[in-house]
Formats: sequence, C-alpha cells, structure tokens
Amino acid sequence: MTTSSTKRRRALPAALLAMATAAGLTACGSSDKLPPAAGSSGSGDAFQQVVDGAPVAPDSAIPAGSLMAKIKSRGTMNVGGTDAAALFSLKDPVTGKVTGFDAGLTDMLAKYIIGRPSVNRVQVDVSTREALLQNGTVDAVLATYTITPARAKKIAFAGPYYSSGDAILVRASEQSITKVADLNGKSVCTESNSTAANDIKQFAPNAKVVLFQTNAECQQAVEQGRADAYVLDQALLLGDAARDKKVKVVGQPFTTEPYGIGLPLAAPEMKTFVNDWLKLIESNGDWAKLWKATIGTELSGDAPTPPAIGSVDGS
Repeated sequence: MTTSSTKRRRALPAALLAMATAAGLTACGSSDKLPPAAGSSGSGDAFQQVVDGAPVAPDSAIPAGSLMAKIKSRGTMNVGGTDAAALFSLKDPVTGKVTGFDAGLTDMLAKYIIGRPSVNRVQVDVSTREALLQNGTVDAVLATYTITPARAKKIAFAGPYYSSGDAILVRASEQSITKVADLNGKSVCTESNSTAANDIKQFAPNAKVVLFQTNAECQQAVEQGRADAYVLDQALLLGDAARDKKVKVVGQPFTTEPYGIGLPLAAPEMKTFVNDWLKLIESNGDWAKLWKATIGTELSGDAPTPPAIGSVDGS
C-alpha cells in the first residue's frame, strides 16, 4: 500500500541516521507481554496466540557471519515500519502494543531468528525506507511496501507476502464516487512518492492530484472536504475506515499491489532466509491464522491464498 500507514509506504512503504533524526523518526521496543486493545488492529488474543506459537529457526539455518547471525547476537531485530496503520501495524495508546498483519509478521520473523519476538521498531515513510536499509539503520522494512523493479535496484525484496490494490476512500456521505472513472474532475489525494499518484493519472487522467506526506493527512483532507477522495492500497484504506466512521471505502481495487519485505542488497543470504520462512508460515497455517486475527476482522471469508514467492518483477 505505498505504504502503519505506509504505499504509504511505497507501499507498501523507506536517509542517514542524521536524516532519520531530523525527520523525527523514532524507535520503540516492542512490548511482548501486553495484550492489544480489542478491535484496534486485530483480535487481541488470537493475534498473540499466533505470535506465541510461531516457529524458531534451527541453528543450522543461521550461518556465522550472516545478517541473521548478527541479529541473533544483538538480541533484537531493527525493523522499519509504522504504528498508525489499522489492521496492519497499529499501536495501542494504552498498552503500547503494536498489532496488525505487518506487526505480527515482524514479531514472528524476529522470533524465528532470535527465539523471541524482540523488535526495535523504527518509524519510516516513503521517503526514508530505502535509505535506512542502505545505511544499516534497519535490518528489514515491513510496512505495506509495494515491490517495484525501480525499488529493487536499491534494496532487495523477499516475498511477495500479500497482494492488495489501489482503492478509493471518500466521506461517508459521498454518493457520486463509486469507481475509479468517477474521480475524473475531482480532487484526489494520495501520499507523496507513492505509486498511487501515477495510478490516478493513468485511470482518471482528468482528476486533480493532491499530494500529502502521510496517510493521516490524506484521510483528514477527505474528512474536511479539502479533497473529494483518497486513493491508496485497499487494505490500508480499510484500516482507516475501520477506525473512522466518517469515511468509507468504495468500489473494488483497480490495480494489483504486491507487498514485499524490504531487505539490504548487501545481505543476499537474508532474502533467501526470509523467503524460506515465508514459505514455512504459509504451509503450516500461521500466515492464514494471522490474516484471520488482523485483516480478517474487517474482510469476511477465508484467508486468501498468498501470492507465490518471487512471482513479481523485483522480488
């Protein structure tokens, strides 16, 4: 989805340490024992049960000198993400617990490497993700990060682990916008640097595109009537609508957005390792359990079939 918020993130989705500090990026350790508030970004007990039951890698899968070995020795995994994306990665203001589909995958990957879900979450946005991977500030980025060939020249992608697509968010009272063609002649916002900006121009060439830095700014612009609609990954917009009944998601996705886990190009062994882990949690049912505990609380039906690993250009 560009990319908590996070194509918002393109996403899905990432500046030297000084730049990160200047941008106001903050890191917060995960609190593994505190239950999330019910309904915040998934069903609390079910979410924690998935993480608690997640597998741990055998020592043979973590060779000396690998990035995985460094993470295990450090005792915590530094992961770029967000804490403001309902259903994907949302921080409970009372407990401090971060829950959601991406948050759960983050905890599960850390547990697979370290033996426990010890995570240092570094807030990222679409302008900082690649740089923070390149300079070693984070070991991975999990933030609804859409895989693209252009991005794959700068960083590596494991996955894809989820497939979403651009959709439309409008005010709850809006009746004239139900599909992408209806955006022509309208003021439509999206996140700066997200691939959604180009998608709007392609599918609604007569729309007026307005760019904001964050998901929250885009959502507020729609609420306040400064924009007629907001285009971003459907999964992320569903999270916005779940938290705020002043807005709603209309129509069906009109693009396909494959989410990947951003990794350093300098550590190819990490990509192989993470892809193997994704295959494991997909085959043992953990991926589906996590989906049901998070995204599945807003989308009815069975968990979808995950996209094939390595199936898109750039993965």
